[in-house]
Amino acid sequence: MSSAISSLNQNVSSVAIDASSNPAPAARPQPAANVATDTVQLTAAQQVYQLYNQGQTVSQIASSLSLTEAVVNGYLNVTSTG
Repeated sequence: MSSAISSLNQNVSSVAIDASSNPAPAARPQPAANVATDTVQLTAAQQVYQLYNQGQTVSQIASSLSLTEAVVNGYLNVTSTG
């Protein structure tokens, strides 16, 4: 079935659009910037592994975490020969 375009065309110019009857869409809530659930506390052992994998030496890790080199070596399962 086919219809001529002119028969489908309605008189659109006579339709008035009242903006006051169409409320603005609701604003979407923005996520909070500083949410406490976005942070994770690492244990000392996890911090040691992370710093070691980033290339820091045992002495650097011990100094930055206020640990002894023996403790850092213990977390890394390094045995000292001496």
